[in-house]
Amino acid sequence: MSGRILPRFPASWILLACIGLLALNLRGPFVAVAPVVGPMQAELSFSPVLLGLLTSIPVLCFSLAAPLASLAARKFGAEFAVTLTILGVLAGVLLRSAAGPALVVVGTVMIGLAITVGNIAVPLIIRRDFSPWRQGTAMGIYTAALNIGSFLTSVTMAPLAGWAGWRAALASVAVLAVAAIVAWTLAVGPRNAFLACAGEAGGAELTPAEGSRWITFGLTAGFGGQAFSYYGVTAWLPTYLHDELGMSAAEAGAASSIFQILAIVGGLGVPLAAKYRSTTTVAVTLGLLWTAVPVGLLLLPQLWWLWSVCGGIAQGGGITVIFIAVIKLAQNQASAGRMSATVQGLGYCLAAAAPPLVGFVHDVSGSWTPALLVILASVLTFFVSTTLSVRKVSRSR
Repeated sequence: MSGRILPRFPASWILLACIGLLALNLRGPFVAVAPVVGPMQAELSFSPVLLGLLTSIPVLCFSLAAPLASLAARKFGAEFAVTLTILGVLAGVLLRSAAGPALVVVGTVMIGLAITVGNIAVPLIIRRDFSPWRQGTAMGIYTAALNIGSFLTSVTMAPLAGWAGWRAALASVAVLAVAAIVAWTLAVGPRNAFLACAGEAGGAELTPAEGSRWITFGLTAGFGGQAFSYYGVTAWLPTYLHDELGMSAAEAGAASSIFQILAIVGGLGVPLAAKYRSTTTVAVTLGLLWTAVPVGLLLLPQLWWLWSVCGGIAQGGGITVIFIAVIKLAQNQASAGRMSATVQGLGYCLAAAAPPLVGFVHDVSGSWTPALLVILASVLTFFVSTTLSVRKVSRSR
């Protein structure tokens, strides 16, 4: 950050603020579609399948484009990669809201590709620019801001669309992207922000540490279980609450928002807990909280609010502990980029399959029990794989 324009403020504070502002742009733009699908379908005559793709395309990009995003961060530098992320989100949001059906899809793909670059670049910046005992805190703020962006976008889209139309509502997300690019330029300087440079190789090529391949495999399985569970519950919890407890659509949507907003507690709580307990203990705690969701909904659905609280904390903390493990267990920047691309690429591939698979199991069986058992299997995958993989992560100071 040697080229920054704000030298009076501590560099770590500025960078942390920029990371939080950037994270607000990394989930909100694609969750913005769900609250306005009705007016979109009425105007554009989209089929239900195509409407579903508008929310699943970004997740598929997270998976398929992760290796290319990792390569871009290494070749062009992390600062320029972040700029690509913000500008790509901005362009995609504006294109999606201002044109016809074909360009809506193109804009959605642009958003997905841009966010994928940010998914890879931000953990690398945190690993490089924060001291080891502050990396967990920075990662917690990053994941908490991801969920804040999702929550704020979800609750504001429908009212805004009712007042100004769905196009203006979707375009409003661009305000956060504009704020992020201004802050990022001031933080790192125009030259670093807009000129590509050779990325850090991360030091000499090292012999892989003993067990590193198994650690990567375990973190990938853990992230896959976490992401599958998150997207499966997010997609179907409102429907479950409507079917099993007779909630109206509005009540079910409001109730399921607990699952989203409590992720902030998990994201910020994991780094704090890691100062006093081992990372293994933290992972076990998160695994138990995640397990409470499908088990609780199976046995005591009337306590849905308690299981939503448990799941919200678990899903925010789960992604945080896995990202912390990636940046702390990787030997250098290059290996961190490769590990992050593998973990996220394969993990989000599983995540993309969650909503249709859970829905298919429910439709075929005519019951929510088999569908919740599928969620339970993915939760247990996260529980076991993550716990075994993070044992070598040192406790934060």
